[in-house]
Amino acid sequence: MIIRPPSNWFRMLLVWNGSVLPSILPQLGLMLAISLVALLGDGRIFGERVPLDTAPFPLLGISLAIFLAFRNNASYQRYLEARQLWGHILAAARTLTSQTLAYLPPERLDHAQFARQLIAFVHLLRHQLRGSDAGADLQRLLEPQAVAQASARNYRPIAALNDMRRTLAGATAGLPGGEQTVWMLDAQINNLADAVAGCERIAGTPIPYPYGVLLHRTIYAYCFLLPFGLVHAIGAATPLIAVFVAYTLVALEAIAQEIGDPFGVAPNSLALNAMSRTIERSVLELCGLALPAEAPVGKGYQVS
Repeated sequence: MIIRPPSNWFRMLLVWNGSVLPSILPQLGLMLAISLVALLGDGRIFGERVPLDTAPFPLLGISLAIFLAFRNNASYQRYLEARQLWGHILAAARTLTSQTLAYLPPERLDHAQFARQLIAFVHLLRHQLRGSDAGADLQRLLEPQAVAQASARNYRPIAALNDMRRTLAGATAGLPGGEQTVWMLDAQINNLADAVAGCERIAGTPIPYPYGVLLHRTIYAYCFLLPFGLVHAIGAATPLIAVFVAYTLVALEAIAQEIGDPFGVAPNSLALNAMSRTIERSVLELCGLALPAEAPVGKGYQVS
């Protein structure tokens, strides 16, 4: 995800990095070529005039706008829910760390080791959602035996939560008021497990494929026919208007595709690297341990 400082209206017109424009330039180039063919051929193909005018395009445009709005709303709901789930993970991790520090003395629980277990869980979830390798994060956080055990599992975040639950059960055994303490700590483990399940549901349930196919076909059919409907009405302005309309429609589809996969690595997906680093720094700070550097920041923006 690219996080930028606020920009004025003029700089927003020139933004390149983080916009979907680089990914849709080939489509816009094709639209320009079709528009020039329509203009130079006076709306004719192989000598035959394409029988189109501007009348049907407003009706088609309204239907297309409604469908695009539905597609973008559905994608944004997925994006928003995914962000809320990671907010719950941050809150539960902080609360769980604070509770273990307050209610479990050091002779019962190695707080530094438990903090590393909790942080490893966060990174394991991120890597599972992105299908990436968690080896480097595990090796810096866990002992070699624990790394080997984690690597051999299929549902690694849930296995990490199970290990944390066992650790807490052992630390509270025989503790005065231990049953209440276990219930309190277990509630935060359950919150983390619920967030994992929510993330897995979003990652494993994409927007139904036929919606995307229908929208994709409709957008391109509309854009490819548009120059032949405009050429006799606006003449030389046809390429400019046709490319601008295509930019709007194709860009909206591209944005919907990016945010519809909130756990991906596209510029507009969730900043999971930065959020994982924030959780790690917060947990370590509560434990009084050294903090890693913040997420890397580039020139005027943060890529995560």
